[in-house]
Amino acid sequence: MKKRILIIEDEVTIAELQRDYLSIDGYDVQIEKTGDGGLARAKKEDFDLIILDLMLPNIDGFEICRKIREVKNIPVLMVSARKEDIDKIRGLGLGADDYITKPFSPSELVARVKAHIARYERLVGSIEKKNAAINIRNLVIEKDSRRVWLENSELMLTGKEFDLLLFLAQNPNRVFSRDELFDKIWGMDACGDISTVTVHIKKVREKIEMDTSKPQYIETIWGIGYRFKV
Repeated sequence: MKKRILIIEDEVTIAELQRDYLSIDGYDVQIEKTGDGGLARAKKEDFDLIILDLMLPNIDGFEICRKIREVKNIPVLMVSARKEDIDKIRGLGLGADDYITKPFSPSELVARVKAHIARYERLVGSIEKKNAAINIRNLVIEKDSRRVWLENSELMLTGKEFDLLLFLAQNPNRVFSRDELFDKIWGMDACGDISTVTVHIKKVREKIEMDTSKPQYIETIWGIGYRFKV
């Protein structure tokens, strides 16, 4: 799928030149000639990068950048004929990822667009990997943040309750005895006995099951142990 770019620029000749060079490079480029129109599309539609002129009718690029940053984190490249450092500092301070002064070569613009999209994708990829979650029906288990959600409501689990739930969810449809679960979660050298597994299973069920007598997630396999059903 082509990467989508929005150009917010009131000088038609400049906007079309930018569009042509980016289109040749394989981008899907849209143009908005007014600040109001550009801001509305930036907030409503999905774009991979925005090229934002500083001087626009109705609303300037600074304000547009600020409003975009309230709702989206995609790369924003601010362009302007104003070369004063104060403008660059202000633009970058409002959340712009780059500030390019006119005139600039179209090839430089394309290179910067490629670099910022690639950097953003690497960042998003690393965040998604870090915050990898298990999604099973209405239950979401965030492994790294150690948070659990049921139908968009966060559940409060103790450390061992979370460890137990996560272990079972990571090994779905496999039956574990109480001895195995005690060994995996508490460790062979832990104080206590396997009855704590039963207690913790009960507590977890009370938090994640709609009806603990008919569990959707953690099943009891009588005479053997427990299984996380998917």
